[in-house]
Amino acid sequence: MIGDSSHSGESRIPFYGKLFSLIAFLIVLNLPTPADMTSSAQRLAAVTALMAILWMTQAIPIAATSLIPLVAFPIFGIQNPKTVSASYMNENIFLYMGGFIIALGIEKWGVHRRIALNTIRVIGSSPRRVVLGFLFATAFLSMWISNTASTLLMLPIGMAIIGSISELSMFESQEDSSKAIRHFSVALLLGIAYSASIGGVTTLIGTPTNIAFQSIWTSQFPDGPKLSAGEWMIMVVPFGITFLMLTWIVLCWNMPKLASSKESSKAIINEHVRKLGKPTRPEILMLLVFVITAVLWITRKPLTFGENFVLLPGWETLPIHFLTKWGVSVDSASGWVHDSTVAMGMALLMFAIPAQKSEQGETQYLMDWETAERLPWGVLLLIGGGFAIASAFSSTELSDWVGEVFSQFITGWPPWALIFAACLMLTFLTEFTSNIATVNTVLPIMAATAVSLGIDPRLIMIPAAISASCAFTMPIATPPNAIVFASGKIKMSDMLKYGIILNLIGVFLLTAFMWFYFVPQLGIEFGTVPEWVHQD
Repeated sequence: MIGDSSHSGESRIPFYGKLFSLIAFLIVLNLPTPADMTSSAQRLAAVTALMAILWMTQAIPIAATSLIPLVAFPIFGIQNPKTVSASYMNENIFLYMGGFIIALGIEKWGVHRRIALNTIRVIGSSPRRVVLGFLFATAFLSMWISNTASTLLMLPIGMAIIGSISELSMFESQEDSSKAIRHFSVALLLGIAYSASIGGVTTLIGTPTNIAFQSIWTSQFPDGPKLSAGEWMIMVVPFGITFLMLTWIVLCWNMPKLASSKESSKAIINEHVRKLGKPTRPEILMLLVFVITAVLWITRKPLTFGENFVLLPGWETLPIHFLTKWGVSVDSASGWVHDSTVAMGMALLMFAIPAQKSEQGETQYLMDWETAERLPWGVLLLIGGGFAIASAFSSTELSDWVGEVFSQFITGWPPWALIFAACLMLTFLTEFTSNIATVNTVLPIMAATAVSLGIDPRLIMIPAAISASCAFTMPIATPPNAIVFASGKIKMSDMLKYGIILNLIGVFLLTAFMWFYFVPQLGIEFGTVPEWVHQD
């Protein structure tokens, strides 16, 4: 009877999820339209509330919820079918698709297992130490390449390590072994996603939101102080390291330890490495594809330190040169090379590279379509649904309305409260909106607000730009969140539980860093209005 009651309680969750999502939708839809908000923006807010509750309760499959915009947006006059459909198949979707195909190839030929065991041997077999190593490795990659690319590179290795530690059964408590392995899996995978976002904010080139901030700053305040890449790192890297350590503590809290005999653990790992034998031809070829993809992602853009020192010029100038020779304008050609070009190019190459002969004498290639069909199509739809909502937030000017309301709300607040409010709003707003679109929309509004309040605009614009990359609660909030969610080892409840805690930690931590470290570093003075703030 107890079991039946529990099962009955669980079965009611989808029912209540559907009920509450419908109630929220109807309430938002029928409220009086606020001043300055368009009617289409209100309808979008209603659809977003509906989808948010369905996603969080999983009242219907997550991928199915992600398809709602294809029906709701045209019916409610938010976006036409052509526009909303384009969100589900753009260059970023193909970036994820290419990355997932490469990951499937790594798994198919067992390369992930070899990498995993050797990684454990180097980092150590302690679950906490493994998670910490992945946090810093992923964050370092994200400083120079896109958060998406760094996550796609680290995910297959992380998945393999989870499999290896699970197989080795090295946890102390055998009774709670499955529980311990699950805790480790969630910590490692969420750690990869979260550290990709945290690492990206520590350099001006690490995430598009930082680049957008610099562009908006230059256009809004051409006479204002310039912020070099080196100065940004001096400021934000300490914040990033602190945030990574706090993330590690939160994710690994109460994580079970491995068996007490470290020597025994090392012997087990060394024995498994020995059993793998020498790398096979397919393993070597697959590893080469993986490494070349990583190198192409890392070196596509110039690696710049400071204002003038360029370590590597970036290879994308070569195809741009040929495009201009063929009549494409320079401005247009600069956007024709994308990380998705690399991902899909290498993925397609795998279908053409012979790996080995089968027992029947047939040629096997690095990738076949039967393996590629295992792509996480549901996650690709989830990401597409996120892009659709983000695009609609911009086209209906709902982001503008939120920014305007925020500006009116914070008028007259003390400086520290302004910083806190900016961090809080951007962190939770970008759970459902595009980070870059939100920054492009909200930062100019914040710049105007700072001018009207007579304060240094950097006081709220910098923390707002950083906070836009610190959304950890929803799978659609950032590409890294969506990618690790595709592993199938992360539940929505896991992301909500850890994400809300880290969202709030990020808000308080960034507010403290801005107030006690960034402000002195930037030379911001309170009570005096910088001359360059006055705009004609």
